[in-house]
Amino acid sequence: MSAMITPELVVLDKSLGNDRAGVIRRLAELVVAQGRADQVEGLFADALAREEKTATGIPGGIAIPHCRSTAVLEPTLAMARLEPKVDFGAKDGPADLVFFIAAPEGADQQHLKLLSKLARSLIKKDFTAALRAASSEQEIVALVEEALDAGPGKKEGGATSVNPESADPGTTTPPVAARTKRLIAVTACPTGIAHTYMAADSLVAAAKERGIDLQVETQGSSASTPLDPSVIAAADAVIFAVDVDVRDKHRFAGKPVINAPVKRGIDEPGVMVEEALAAADNPNARRVADSSTPGTHDDESGSESIGGQLKRALLTGVSYMIPFVAGGGLLIALGFLLGGYDITGFADDMVVNNSLWNLPTEFPETASGALGAYLGAVLFKIGALSMGFLVPALAGYIAYALADRPGIAPGFVAGAVAGFMGAGFLGAIVGGLLAGYVAMKIGKLSVPRWLRGLMPVVIIPLVASIVASGLMILILGGPIAGLTVALNDWLSGLTGAGALLLGVILGLMMAIDLGGPINKVAYAFAVAGLGAGTVANQAPWQIMAAVMAAGMVPPLAMALATVIDRRRFSLAERENGKAAWLLGSAFISEGAIPFAAADPLRVIPAGMLGSAVTGAIIMGTGVTSQAPHGGIFVFFAIGNVVMFVVAILVGMVISALAVVALKRFAVRKPVPAAASESVAA
Repeated sequence: MSAMITPELVVLDKSLGNDRAGVIRRLAELVVAQGRADQVEGLFADALAREEKTATGIPGGIAIPHCRSTAVLEPTLAMARLEPKVDFGAKDGPADLVFFIAAPEGADQQHLKLLSKLARSLIKKDFTAALRAASSEQEIVALVEEALDAGPGKKEGGATSVNPESADPGTTTPPVAARTKRLIAVTACPTGIAHTYMAADSLVAAAKERGIDLQVETQGSSASTPLDPSVIAAADAVIFAVDVDVRDKHRFAGKPVINAPVKRGIDEPGVMVEEALAAADNPNARRVADSSTPGTHDDESGSESIGGQLKRALLTGVSYMIPFVAGGGLLIALGFLLGGYDITGFADDMVVNNSLWNLPTEFPETASGALGAYLGAVLFKIGALSMGFLVPALAGYIAYALADRPGIAPGFVAGAVAGFMGAGFLGAIVGGLLAGYVAMKIGKLSVPRWLRGLMPVVIIPLVASIVASGLMILILGGPIAGLTVALNDWLSGLTGAGALLLGVILGLMMAIDLGGPINKVAYAFAVAGLGAGTVANQAPWQIMAAVMAAGMVPPLAMALATVIDRRRFSLAERENGKAAWLLGSAFISEGAIPFAAADPLRVIPAGMLGSAVTGAIIMGTGVTSQAPHGGIFVFFAIGNVVMFVVAILVGMVISALAVVALKRFAVRKPVPAAASESVAA
């Protein structure tokens, strides 16, 4: 195993830039210069993307920017002792000690364990003091290697209790504490290298100071040892310091819970321990939901309003439905590409009666020969079958979001009924909500112990299916089907000013909050209707094209604006602009969020202007998209791709010029360029 840090990867008492982006870029350049990575831009983009999810500054003047990246060739540590300090988002101020952790996308477990061990060492005051006192790069390397070689017994503050190699993560806390309160915790972050383990050690140390037994399950990259079921059963409360979903959350069902981002476990471990102790004594404290039995709510759902529940359920349904639509839509598009647009009339017969060794003799004139026609028919049929799951999947996962696993079966059944009744995606939404709420209410009923085991697998699915699907067939299905037909007819009949107006509205919705609720409503509307599109009724495909093109405009426009007038943007924004080219091209509207967050009153209106124009052009010229995502990379699924690109370019230029003009002229007072950049950074 080669050394992960060398003297050449250490920078002492130098300035690497005025902001975190500049420091990360310089460290990425250092890693590449030492042959540890092969691409500066890729490594920098991955590290900066991780930084934007959660700031990596921690108390004590320390920052740990880190990422996994395909650009990294071998696990690497680069370290800088900065002069002057740079703000990495810690509550107690800027950082002077910066460790850049670069892990390959497929790093082995041993390397990941060493990286996480270093991160855990950084919360030790004696270690960081030694780093600040070191007089040479070689001394820094020796200190780091000593920390990496330290065994479990050398960890302080109860760190052994969260060592992923340990079978019993909580054996170091005092025996007397176990006779008082017992707490458990789960820590997890998106990357699973640094914050996961630092939060675990911080919580254990805070609990030890209070004489409390705290055992932690670290759900990170360097392996995870689940807490023993007996430890969970004996716990008085649980702490979730996580930025991602807790694995097997049902194990903690019924426990009082404190839930917060993983960084809070590093910044405020004592506060979280105190909150958990208070929750343990509070009979009304929020509790972890049982994923097999709805009705118990944890801290997220317990305070959720009806509107919040509806929004969460709808977005959950759409997110689970998208893979069916994405795969099905692209397969259908490929089917049309190979088999021609008349393949719909030939597909079933070709798939059943032909094969690669018995190619069809009758096929559409627009097909790419007999082989192309047969393969096109196969792809089209697979795609059509995939799209057939659209309505049931939407309803099933809406119900799942409300009632957890017991809601899935009645939700899928209600969705199938909606499809049978011709109620489409509107019926799926109604059926899924009905199934979910009925399942959730039944799950709250108090039943005898002998009946509890049958509730999630028999009683809830049976009753919820009867109620939700019965209401759909007997009462709701017909009216919703009529409304669906009317909506499809209206969309199909949109021409001229009506189509342009719809394009403008969709464009404004996609740009107003850049991936927020309004953006998601427009996107969900387009995706949910995509399955109704046909060669004869292309309106749903046009709506999908308008939504996708309009959503691509803001990040592309911000990228262009940073090129047109660099002085109006900070260094960090210019770096974000480079990434925004790719993000915008792939239809990731969130690529414009860093710009909007720094200057919302000028960036958002400018983005809305260009997106509205793009949406209008798309609808006015009849551009279509059978793919729900992918941007320009799914060009083969886009009808009239040239006009699709033209519409995006027009909107991009309009928004870019608008934001530059607003930054130049819509200011309260003139600010020197250098000062402006410093403030923006």
